[in-house]
Amino acid sequence: MDFKVADMSLAEVGHKKIRWAESRMPVLMRLRELHSRTKPLAGMRISGSLHVTKETAVLVKTLVAAGAEVAWSGCNPLSTQDDVAAALAADGIPVFAWHGMSKDEFYWAIDRTLDLKPTLTLDDGCDLIFRVHSTAPELAGGILGGTEETTTGVHRLRALAKAGKLLYPVIAVNDAETKWDFDNVYGTGQSSLDGILRATSVLFAGKTIVVAGYGRCGSGCARRAQGQGANVIVTEIKPTAALKAMLDGYRVMPMDEAASLGDIFITATGMKDVIVGRHFESMKDGAIVCNTGHYDCELRIPDLEAQASSVMEIRPNCEEFVLPDGRRIYLLARGRLVNLAAAEGHPSEVMDMSFANQFMAMLYLREHGSTLSHEVYTVSEEQDQEIAGVKLETMGAHLDQLTPDQIAYRDSYEEGT
Repeated sequence: MDFKVADMSLAEVGHKKIRWAESRMPVLMRLRELHSRTKPLAGMRISGSLHVTKETAVLVKTLVAAGAEVAWSGCNPLSTQDDVAAALAADGIPVFAWHGMSKDEFYWAIDRTLDLKPTLTLDDGCDLIFRVHSTAPELAGGILGGTEETTTGVHRLRALAKAGKLLYPVIAVNDAETKWDFDNVYGTGQSSLDGILRATSVLFAGKTIVVAGYGRCGSGCARRAQGQGANVIVTEIKPTAALKAMLDGYRVMPMDEAASLGDIFITATGMKDVIVGRHFESMKDGAIVCNTGHYDCELRIPDLEAQASSVMEIRPNCEEFVLPDGRRIYLLARGRLVNLAAAEGHPSEVMDMSFANQFMAMLYLREHGSTLSHEVYTVSEEQDQEIAGVKLETMGAHLDQLTPDQIAYRDSYEEGT
């Protein structure tokens, strides 16, 4: 099978979306222009599992322009943009993704990308890498290396490597400064609120927003919610993260206390069971609950379903759970990534840097993967600064430069007061 998507008649709309994203991703487009001539990925077969969005399509087309053979699936059952998937299929990309996949269909699609017998893997959430390890370990010997896009996936990979079971080297693209300090903060913050607004059209001003987790994704959500006029409560388990939230002007308390105060709840922890039955029991009438972490297990949805006397989809990506006492709780996007399931994901401008890192990591693995140990590697400082510098240049910004005398002062151990 060459591809499987929802509706090929959507391809023209998808092509227009991709064209828009290309106009907003100058770093990646510059890399495409540069490497389409030299084809440094010629002979490489890349299996990818990453949200099928217009931004991802720009990355896929850049990999192909650099000479790679590519097969693609989504990394979340509800995040695929069907028009973009159709456009990629129309362009000859073997893509296996559609919005609303079942769990079995989701892993079937990943397996189809592995039919390519990849030499490189590109992942978001680590499902593809774990699929290799659990069901097709014989493929690992032919894989030079892989990359991982998100925090949750990197945590899983580090645990795998610590156990001595990682079968090939992986670069933690998520840990690049030009990814986590921009994509995670500005991208997640804006797109998560965008998803909530599309699913509810609710007013943020004056609402109490509970953000679970004050990592970079959670801090981005808190900052954007505060900018919309919301009162923000943060729940945390890590003292330093909680202290940052306090000093940033937010209230900090356990979820058991926050549950009765919040109007809107956003989980961004990467941990399961953040909001469970006892929290739903104490929520006020009309509370809105959603997740922007990679997996839906942050919300224990079966607990809510068990409490409800009726459930109705009240509007797209918004389900109303009526409890026996008449209180209504609204669950968005079935607990999946609200920014992707209910909206379009991160803005193209911020994904420009994340996907430039992905592309450059593919080039690095093509060249050096066979010499690397089976460990999780970070992106080099040189690559981070290069991407940031190009991004600044495309934005019309320019930097100061140290003089030779300043460089000597910086590197000297003799200078004092």
